[in-house]
Amino acid sequence: MSARLKVKAASNDSDGVLVATAVQRVAEFWNLTNEGLGEILGLSGSTASRLRNGSWQFHPGTKSFELAQYLIRLFRSLDSLMGSDDLAARSWLESENRDLGARPIDLIRTIRGLSDVADYVDDYRARV
Repeated sequence: MSARLKVKAASNDSDGVLVATAVQRVAEFWNLTNEGLGEILGLSGSTASRLRNGSWQFHPGTKSFELAQYLIRLFRSLDSLMGSDDLAARSWLESENRDLGARPIDLIRTIRGLSDVADYVDDYRARV
């Protein structure tokens, strides 16, 4: 596992802070806007902004917390597959994907799309 982003199984409020920190890093690595990050996590752009500046955190058991865990899973899988090359990961996210039928960055804005893209990357890693 990359030392860049370590997240353990979450179960309490301190885990909400840990997940928030990991999501901040994902947003930074992938150059996500506050609106884009909010859309992925089911949050408003202003809440995503507060998340990024550390004044808001996730609460275990909420939908946004679960979506954040999926986002982190996708990041870790893609990071492993791309050898921690952030430019390659962003390029993959922003490129049309024939198997998925769209650009992954567009798909992850829905719950189904985030799940499908994370599964796709995990399945691809299993073949390598």
